[in-house]
Amino acid sequence: MFVAQHIHCSVSNCHYWSQGNVCKASEIIVTSDSKAVDLPDQVDAKMAAQFQETPTGSCMETCCKTFVAKDAPEKSVDGIMKQS
Repeated sequence: MFVAQHIHCSVSNCHYWSQGNVCKASEIIVTSDSKAVDLPDQVDAKMAAQFQETPTGSCMETCCKTFVAKDAPEKSVDGIMKQS
């Protein structure tokens, strides 16, 4: 049985953010802060299979790499789509 997944995010200046703090990205990548620091902004969900595991001690050590500012020209570079 398929269950719809809902991702919630409060970063309202993100291209994928929607009313009710809902993330409308078709895919996201969440990694550890320590890994995210080493990754360029172009790294996104389409590359997730290439990542090594990045265990953390708490949620405070994690980072969503799918963020794209609402008016950024790069919003279509990674192939992630905004769902309607």
